[in-house]
Amino acid sequence: MRIQGQARPRARIQHLELNRKNAMLSASDCYLLMALADTSSASLGARPARILVADDHEVMRMGIRNLLESVSNWTVSGEASTGREAVELALQSPPDVIIMDITMPEMNGLEAAAKIAEQRPDIPVIMFSLHLSEDVIGRFKKGAIRGAVAKSEAARDLLNAVRAVLGGGTFFPAKATPQQTTM
Repeated sequence: MRIQGQARPRARIQHLELNRKNAMLSASDCYLLMALADTSSASLGARPARILVADDHEVMRMGIRNLLESVSNWTVSGEASTGREAVELALQSPPDVIIMDITMPEMNGLEAAAKIAEQRPDIPVIMFSLHLSEDVIGRFKKGAIRGAVAKSEAARDLLNAVRAVLGGGTFFPAKATPQQTTM
């Protein structure tokens, strides 16, 4: 269904919402509301969020993929096992966010994030590592690095970190746990 103009559909939506509260919607009103909702979500960019996962351990990448793709409208658009691969994938097919391990072969995650930021500072990076101390987290809070999640806290924090970063915010743990060590 195609809606012409802006004022009339908005007035019609308000009218339909008022009638819905009074349980007076007809079948055609319900259809119109559904059509308007579909067109408004399309105009807001309802395409899936594209996420690049960079970690040198295949099992870790598989687990992250399963966790991320449990969220409606999120998709892992690429996987990299080295920092160099992460840079290539990010520049060839830019994701909406990157989840990047710090310790990887060929180029570590910090170097890869810096290289990506040189050409695409708009792509946010969430650092993902076993090694998160307060000192390391403090060094992250600049540039393209918009979040950090300890692998030991992934089940609790990773989805919240991605949501925050996709929404334009940041996600950094309040403080590192005693078990966490520096790089």
